[in-house]
Amino acid sequence: MSATDAAAAFPYAVHLDIKFDALDLIDVPSLVEACTDQWYNQTLCKVNDSVVRLGVMQGEYHWHKHDHDDEFFFVLSGRFLIDLDPGPHDSPGQVVELRPHQGYVVPKGVVHRTRAPERTVILMVETASIRPTGD
Repeated sequence: MSATDAAAAFPYAVHLDIKFDALDLIDVPSLVEACTDQWYNQTLCKVNDSVVRLGVMQGEYHWHKHDHDDEFFFVLSGRFLIDLDPGPHDSPGQVVELRPHQGYVVPKGVVHRTRAPERTVILMVETASIRPTGD
């Protein structure tokens, strides 16, 4: 199954529009409280050539990679798992577990899948041109 097919099979709510301009106050707790989607990704703001995105999620994303872009994940609440380099039968090669106030960079070209076993809130920093569903 391709990354696009996998994305279509799961109700990802991905909003690439920039919600806040420079000098706007960003109230993350209010955004989280208003979220009703199972897997929500909203671009908050642009910083130079990168964007900061808010993720509110529970469940798992599909395996994918970004050929030209690193991704930074920072957990605000909950528990976030990043599976790296899948092995045979779609099993992970390494699992990185992030808890509140922990972050991790997935380098470009690394195949990965993210999972949230409970409702989890994260911030992501990545280039504005990245395709969240993978290349």
